[in-house]
Amino acid sequence: MAPASEATKLESSGTFVEYVGSGKLKDKKALITGGDSGIGRSVAVLMAREGADVTIVYLPEEEEDAQDTKKMVEAEGKSCHLFSGDLRSRETCRKAVEEHINTYKKLNILVNNASKQYMCKDFAQIDLDNVTSTFESNIIQMFAITKFALPHLSKGDSIINTTSTVAFRGTSGMVDYSATKGAIVSFTRSLAAQLKPKGIRVNAVAPGPVYTPIQVDTREPEQMENWGAGSSIGRPGQPSEVATSFIFLASADAALFCE
Repeated sequence: MAPASEATKLESSGTFVEYVGSGKLKDKKALITGGDSGIGRSVAVLMAREGADVTIVYLPEEEEDAQDTKKMVEAEGKSCHLFSGDLRSRETCRKAVEEHINTYKKLNILVNNASKQYMCKDFAQIDLDNVTSTFESNIIQMFAITKFALPHLSKGDSIINTTSTVAFRGTSGMVDYSATKGAIVSFTRSLAAQLKPKGIRVNAVAPGPVYTPIQVDTREPEQMENWGAGSSIGRPGQPSEVATSFIFLASADAALFCE
């Protein structure tokens, strides 16, 4: 389905032509969960454009998308290590970090981006198994992979978590998803306070409506026709319009920001 938004040149043929790198992340190594598509893919490509090598973590069924992302990163002259697995498993989280370190020898940037969502407009009918899965996928795994990554992070390094504007305004059709995004906000603020003395920055990015595969996968086609039209700019955003925020927060330009 073609995006129901005004595609920017950054999405044109996967070339991201509008963003010009300036070496902000030269020689940095980044681990990005959910890096195969959407916001995660854009973050991976733009970080590569700024000089970083990346590892992307993705579900096995997203292999084709991951391979496409790898090609985009390599087109920027940087390395992209692929790691497939379900992050709901603590062992998968541990192995993802371990493989990244074995490949690149260091970790400077952790991007906790992976998430899932289910639509349910009648709370009386909510599937509690889906609720459990959503919390495991969106916030519990974030605790695990951050725990395993932390020993490899040092002063000046950065953790960036993807939350959502629904953490603040709620959403009637995805109560469980909204709750996980609220949890991510509190997780970010609390961890930022704990790691501040070590000089490790912890921040979050809270996008509004952004046209990504997860939106199409969880909504009927008719629901996507005018999706995002109620946003302040009258359309959903594109992933690369959000990804630049991650670049800023990962760079030394954001040294002032600790939460």
